[in-house]
Amino acid sequence: MDSKQLRAMCRTVREDIVTMIHGAKSGHPGGSLSATELMVGLYFGDVIKVDPKNPDWDQRDRFILSKGHVAPVLYSVLARKGFFSIDHFSTLRQLGSILQGHPHRGHTPGLDCSSGSLGQGLSIANGLALAFKKLGTAQRVYCLLGDGELQEGQVWEAAMFAAQNKLDNVCAIVDFNHVQLDGTIEEIKNLDNLPSRWNDFGWNVIELDGHNVEAVVDAYKLAATVKGRPTVMIAHTVKGKGVSFMENDSNWHGNAPNDEQLAQALEEIRGGGDD
Repeated sequence: MDSKQLRAMCRTVREDIVTMIHGAKSGHPGGSLSATELMVGLYFGDVIKVDPKNPDWDQRDRFILSKGHVAPVLYSVLARKGFFSIDHFSTLRQLGSILQGHPHRGHTPGLDCSSGSLGQGLSIANGLALAFKKLGTAQRVYCLLGDGELQEGQVWEAAMFAAQNKLDNVCAIVDFNHVQLDGTIEEIKNLDNLPSRWNDFGWNVIELDGHNVEAVVDAYKLAATVKGRPTVMIAHTVKGKGVSFMENDSNWHGNAPNDEQLAQALEEIRGGGDD
């Protein structure tokens, strides 16, 4: 996709997110909206190697959604990529649906990992990446983390492991939107000097505007050129991006819009294009 098409896809994905969550009457819009460009850039920016016609292709790259509660953004991207029909969106969080509230590997085409309990995804990504190294294959592993999730100690154990084992086929992505369930990161457990922290743990660090989809794609491609150490993309984002009343508001970490709020959200998303 070119830049115009990528931006249009971001709007489509945002529409999917708020519509799905409204229909389910529960879900996590804030972090799904903040991660939209990160996910669109990965799947539609000629970055991750996957085949929707063959979801279990053994030579595919892998993606781990460590912050599993933002499943709606992943479901939207997978469906728009062609892994399954968008008709399933209306079944989000329903019993028996392939789109559960948190990703379930056995239910949803295109998923590489079940997730939900925070802090575990990077360890899983490391295991896959190390296996690929030992097999001598060129596959890469991408792992999306929330910033509140970085308060989990296991994340930093995984960071040490990846650096020590020179897992340059791992790319961690931090959705740095500064807001978690109960308030701001700064109020709860500060992550000041975050780029320096990752650098001190031996990682290559790329800082970027997480809502500039072209910059996102460029960062993914730059990460793939780095040899000898893993890369983390620290993406500066806005919780609830694209919907004014959700932006930077922790109340929208895990609430669904009502009918009136959905109408406003869709109007703002559709009116936010520059092309």
